[in-house]
Amino acid sequence: MPSDLSLSLGQHSERGRKETNQDFHGALIPEGPALALKGAALAIADGIGSSAVSHVASETAVKSFLTDYYDAPDTWSVRTAARRVVAATNSWLHAETRRNRYLHDPEGGRDRGYVTTFSALVLRSRTAHIFHVGDARISRVAGRSLEALTEDHRVVVSAGETYLGRALGAAAHVEIDHRTVGIERGDVFVLTTDGVHEHVRPEAIVAAIARNGDDLGQAAREIAGLAYESGSTDNLTVQIVRVDAVADGDRAEVSGRIEELSPAPLLEPPTDFDGYRVLRTLHASHRSHVYLALDGETGGRVALKVPSTELRADPEGLRRLVMEEWVARRVDSPHLLAAPPQTRRRSHLYTVMEYVEGQTLAQWLRDNPAPELETVRRLVEQIARGVQALHRREMVHQDLRPQNILIDAAGTVRIIDFGSARVAGLAEEGAAAEPMLGTLQYTAPECLAGYRATPGSDIFSVGVIAYQMLTGRLPYGAEAARAFDAAKGRRLRYVSVAAARPGLPPYVDAALRKALHSNPALRYEALSAFVHDLRHPNPSLPGVGRRALLERDPVLFWKLVSLALAAAVLYLLVRRAG
Repeated sequence: MPSDLSLSLGQHSERGRKETNQDFHGALIPEGPALALKGAALAIADGIGSSAVSHVASETAVKSFLTDYYDAPDTWSVRTAARRVVAATNSWLHAETRRNRYLHDPEGGRDRGYVTTFSALVLRSRTAHIFHVGDARISRVAGRSLEALTEDHRVVVSAGETYLGRALGAAAHVEIDHRTVGIERGDVFVLTTDGVHEHVRPEAIVAAIARNGDDLGQAAREIAGLAYESGSTDNLTVQIVRVDAVADGDRAEVSGRIEELSPAPLLEPPTDFDGYRVLRTLHASHRSHVYLALDGETGGRVALKVPSTELRADPEGLRRLVMEEWVARRVDSPHLLAAPPQTRRRSHLYTVMEYVEGQTLAQWLRDNPAPELETVRRLVEQIARGVQALHRREMVHQDLRPQNILIDAAGTVRIIDFGSARVAGLAEEGAAAEPMLGTLQYTAPECLAGYRATPGSDIFSVGVIAYQMLTGRLPYGAEAARAFDAAKGRRLRYVSVAAARPGLPPYVDAALRKALHSNPALRYEALSAFVHDLRHPNPSLPGVGRRALLERDPVLFWKLVSLALAAAVLYLLVRRAG
């Protein structure tokens, strides 16, 4: 997946007038898919001068970020990945400080704390992400001066006394500033430690960059030299990055640019295509045609999906088609359809997924119109595990329905069709309003009203499926499909399962009612809680309360019944004798 983002980089660091260099810096500009998915990252850190080991802290902070950020799941947003990596580094540094028995060296009087400032810049697509703790600075050239993009976390006590208000390793938890700014071709970002920006005016920094043209490394060295000449007694570190070209903004490219490959033609089985032996048609719709095929390399059976004639002229539809395979490769769960490794170059745009012999839940429901409660529970539990695997990767399926759930011969459930999935890492630069991609009857009211799908939206969809399996009906009937604004959604009235299937435990109805609440804030926060409450009465839910004595303590119940019967018999005998 090539990207149009192109950058030039220059950086320099030296100890200056200090004995050792406690600053550390680094940058990573990957190529290919990693650049489009994760972006380019620059990081700079300045260990506190009072500690003899702070250089370890600054080096650890930068190296950990540049390594762990790129190892984070591709599906995480930049914000999530960076904040988790920085938080983990902070925890490690703080733990090292607490384990150090020389924390306050009585002989040298040197603080042994693993404490450092940390600032990182991630450039991805058309956005710059800034993460900041401490008093290093990230700025952007603005005319002849610099626009500060970070705020110094330094507390002023008096004219001659200040201290860091925030730093990595100083406490068990750290607050990380995060902001985003749009980027354009020609933007220049500058990262500096305080030994530089406290001694060189912004205008002089910009002038040095301009004088050196394309040699940003020389510009960084010149700026550090200016700080030294101005009397700086601190370490001197400068990073400069220039945006030579920005990405075209098309986030549709998740597995190679769709314009690089023409959509695959409709196939006429049996036939050979791209190393596959196409055997027969499995499914055809207005969106796609799915074929059973044999992989010529492995001999394994796969499902080939090619875009329909109607979809060939729809870039967004093609993006969703490609998204299916991309998602399948990044989430590992026995309850999600998988995609085999891609071992050869493709001549056309299509997807390859594992082939599962089975039937959809929609067909299963036609064959089993009144399944037992325990059967429904087992199926819902498997569906929930698949959905939870997506949620852990910050994905929302958005189109959960019986037609998108397969049940194989062994009874194992697999969720399919990830083309509508919302992936946080890919949707980050998208607009706040997103199109409704799911099926009306199974889509949460807030999504029908135009709000962004969340894990709670998927919980609603699972609730609809569970309700339908138990009753053969939909919980809100046709009303849900008309809830196209928030006000209408709040007026939806849940129909108890008891109306369609008497005899189900009240606590099951209470669990369904909560999962299907029209207000997402009042639904379950996690599918695991919903699955648990389908099996176990939850007294906190309305309508459940205290269980009947027979359910809570059957032995005591029958003892009391026996005692009552004995008392009745004794009463009758006494009365007869009298």
